[in-house]
Amino acid sequence: MTSRSHSEDGAGQIAADLLHWWDDGHADLPWRGLREPYPIWISEVMAQQTQLATVIPYFERWMDRFPSVAALAAAPLDDVLKLWEGLGYYSRARNLHAAAREVVERLDGELPRSAAGLQQLPGIGRYTAGSIASICYDEPAAAVDGNVTRVLTRLFDLDGDISRTAVKNELWRLAETLVPARRPGDYNQALMELGQAICTPRTPACAACPLAARCLARRRGTQHERPVRPARPTIPHVDVVAGVIWREAVGREPLLITRRPLDGMLGGLWEFPGGKQENGESPAEALAREIREEMGIQIDVPGGRPFVAVKHTYTHFRITLHALHAIYRAGEIQHIGVYDHAWVTLADLSRYAFAATDKKIIEALRRAADPDGRPLKSKPA
Repeated sequence: MTSRSHSEDGAGQIAADLLHWWDDGHADLPWRGLREPYPIWISEVMAQQTQLATVIPYFERWMDRFPSVAALAAAPLDDVLKLWEGLGYYSRARNLHAAAREVVERLDGELPRSAAGLQQLPGIGRYTAGSIASICYDEPAAAVDGNVTRVLTRLFDLDGDISRTAVKNELWRLAETLVPARRPGDYNQALMELGQAICTPRTPACAACPLAARCLARRRGTQHERPVRPARPTIPHVDVVAGVIWREAVGREPLLITRRPLDGMLGGLWEFPGGKQENGESPAEALAREIREEMGIQIDVPGGRPFVAVKHTYTHFRITLHALHAIYRAGEIQHIGVYDHAWVTLADLSRYAFAATDKKIIEALRRAADPDGRPLKSKPA
C-alpha cells in the first residue's frame, strides 16, 4: 500500500475544511438535523446500498407507521417486511425488528448511548454504530461506508485492494484519526455527502471538492484508479421455477403462496413456491419435484409451459424465474422447506410482502384478470 506523503497532523485542517463546506450548504433530507437516535438509525440502515432519492419516501412512510422503537417492536414482522418491500436486503428489516424488540425488552426502550453499546444489537455494525453515536451523542466515532472509503482512498492515494482486511483496517484507522472531537456527527455526514455528491465513482468533481488541495490521488492523477477493487468474478446464471398453484382449476381462486424460512435469503417474504431447475429437467418437471420436496404435495402442470419469465440480478448471481400455472392434486401441505403457507385470492396478495421477482408474477396475473378482478381461465402461454 502506498505510504502517505502528508502528515496526519493535517487532520484538524481536513475536518475544518470539510465542516466549512458542510455549513455552506448540504442536502436537505428528512432526517437531517435530527438528534434522536431512532430516526437516525432507521435512515442509516435504509441508506445502505440504496440511493437517497429512493430512501426518502420509504423513510417517511416508515416513521408514519412506526414512529418509535416501541411501535416497531410491537408490530408483526409481516407488517415490517411489507413496509420495507422494494428496498431489498430484507435481512436489514428483520434485524431492525429484532433489535427494536431487544431494546424494548432488555433496555427499557432506550437505544445504547455509545458506539460499542449499539454494536451489541442485531444488525448494527461498526459503521451504523459510529454514525448514530457521532450524530446523536457527539461521540468522536468513525463511520466508514462505501462513500467514505472512496474519499479516503483518493485523499491518501491508497493503492491496496479494499477487499483485503489489512486495507480495511487501515481505512478505519485513518477515519478514527481524522474524526474531530467537536461536531463529529456533522463531520461524518459531510464526509459521506462528499462521497455521494462530489467524490463520485466515475466522474469525481475535483474542482468543487473542499479537500482538493490535500488530495494525493488528484495530485498524482490516480483518482480514477481509486479505490482499488478485486477483479469481478463471472456471475453465474440459474434457472428457477415458481408455481401459481390453484386449488381446483387454473384461474379459479384460491391460489397457494408460501413464506420463505426466516433465516435464509429473502427470509420471511412470501412467494410463489418453487426452486432451482436442475440440468435435464423441464420447467414443469422441476416445479413438480420442488413442490413435492418442499411441501409434500402433488400438483399437475397443465400445458407444462411458463406463462411469464422474469430476469433478475442479485449480488452474486443472476436468475431467470419461469412461472407456471399448476393445480393442487393430492397430499397434506407440510412445512418441509417453507416457513408457512396460505390460500389466498388475487386481491389478497397486496397484503403480503413479496420480492421483486414475485411481484412481477403478480403483475402478469393481474394483467390477465377481468375488469372485476376475477382471474381469467387462460391457458399457460
